Amino acid sequence: LILLASLVPNQMCKKAAEEFDTRRVRLLMLVMCGFGLAFLTVRAFEFGSLATTWDTNAYGSVVWFIMGLHTTHLLTDFGDTVVLSALMHTSHVTPKRFFDCSENCLFWYFVVAIWIPVYLIVYFAPRWL
Repeated sequence: LILLASLVPNQMCKKAAEEFDTRRVRLLMLVMCGFGLAFLTVRAFEFGSLATTWDTNAYGSVVWFIMGLHTTHLLTDFGDTVVLSALMHTSHVTPKRFFDCSENCLFWYFVVAIWIPVYLIVYFAPRWL
């Protein structure tokens, strides 16, 4: 739900970046940092509550690998969002920074979209077999 809810401010941020609206981009990038941090916090608890460990069996290894890969995407985008947010709060705001923010929003769509099959594989696939 956190990831799905983040799509609203993400789209607003992308639109603000395309319109070169510095004030809105600054605010919405901070909001996106909050969403990223919230989901990474949930992910930390999620890893701790998995019913399997990475070395239990093949399924455990696959689950941990897939979730680890998605977590890497999350961390990468969160780091990029934090850096871009910091840059947008300096006097070095250029049209290139707005483009960077817009591209960052596109990557967040990828992170959210890829979570859907990951969620199905991790939480529903074991019950289908």
